[in-house]
Amino acid sequence: MNKKALNIKPNAQTPKYQQIVDEIIERIQQGVLKRGDQLPTINEITGQLNVARMTVIRAYEELRERGIVASQHGKGYFITSTDIQATMHVFVLFDAMNAYKEILFQSLKESLGDQVSIHLFFHYHDITVFENVIVNNLGNYNFYIIMPHFNKDITEIIKQVPKEKLLILDIDVEKLDDSYAVLYQDFEENFYHGLSHALPKIQKYESLTLFLSKNQFQYTPKGILRGFKRFCEDYNIKNEVVNNLEFDHLEEGHAYFLFLENDLVRFVNYANRKGLKLGKDVGLLSYDDTPIKEILDDSGITTISNDFVQMGKLAGRLVHNRQKGKTASDCRLIIRGSL
Repeated sequence: MNKKALNIKPNAQTPKYQQIVDEIIERIQQGVLKRGDQLPTINEITGQLNVARMTVIRAYEELRERGIVASQHGKGYFITSTDIQATMHVFVLFDAMNAYKEILFQSLKESLGDQVSIHLFFHYHDITVFENVIVNNLGNYNFYIIMPHFNKDITEIIKQVPKEKLLILDIDVEKLDDSYAVLYQDFEENFYHGLSHALPKIQKYESLTLFLSKNQFQYTPKGILRGFKRFCEDYNIKNEVVNNLEFDHLEEGHAYFLFLENDLVRFVNYANRKGLKLGKDVGLLSYDDTPIKEILDDSGITTISNDFVQMGKLAGRLVHNRQKGKTASDCRLIIRGSL
C-alpha cells in the first residue's frame, strides 16, 4: 500500500476512522491492494495521519468484521479478501410491522443498497424483549438501527450498542447527546402544526375527539398528546381523549382523530350505515399516511404524516456516512375529503 496515498480530511463530517476504512476499500477497488498484502501498522498510520491509535484500531476492526482484513499475532494486519460486496451486515429493530413501517423499511433497504445484508427484528413494545434482542446480537453486526418505541427511559439499554455503529430511528432519546445518530419525528410539533394548518376545516365541527387504541401494535408517543392538548387550548377547540373506539361515541357534527387502519375502516362503515357523509356530517383525520388512507371512502382520509420514503432514504445515507447528530424528519398535512 502506498502510504503517501492514505489521507483523511480532518474537518470532514465523516469520522476519521471511517475515512481510513473508505480509503483502504478504495485501494482494493483500484487493484492497488491485493489479497495477502500487509497493511501499515497502527503506529505507522498514527504517525502519518496524526490521529489517535484508537481511531486506527477502530478502522481495522471495522474491516476485520467485514471479512476484508485479518490480524496475525506479531505480524500486523493483512488483506484476506478483495470481495467487498455484501460485506456490511445491519441489524434493524422495529416495534412491529404495519403499513407505514413497511414503506419505511423498503425505502431504507433500497437506500442501503444490494450489497448490504439486513436482519429485521421486532420487540412489540416489550422492554424485556427489546433489551434481550439487542444484547444477544451485540458484536454480530456492523451497524444497528433501532426504533425505541417506548414512553419509558431506555437510555442505558441503548448505550450498550457502540455509538459509532448506531442509528436511533423515529424517536428522539432525549438523554443522548449529539455524539449519537438520531433520525426522529418531533411528534409534538408535527401534531400541533398539522392540526393548526387544518384549523379552518376543524372549526366546522363542534368538537375534536382523539381515539387511542389499546392494540399492542399501536404506539402513541406522549408528544402527540401534548401537541393535541396545546392545539385545542390555543384555538379553544372542545376536545376529548378516548382510550378505545366505541361507536356510541360517534356523533354527527363532530370530528375524530384515529390511528389504526382497522379503526378507520370500522368508522367509515359505521358512518355509511348511519348515512353520515365524511367531510360534511362528520370529520375524520389520521396519523401516518398509507396507501389505504389515500383511497378509503373514495375521497381518502386527511392525514398528518411523516414522509417515510424520504426518512428511509435519509436513514440509509446516515448509515453509510456514519453521520452523527439529531435530525428531525419532515412532516406534512395532507388534506382529503374526510375533513
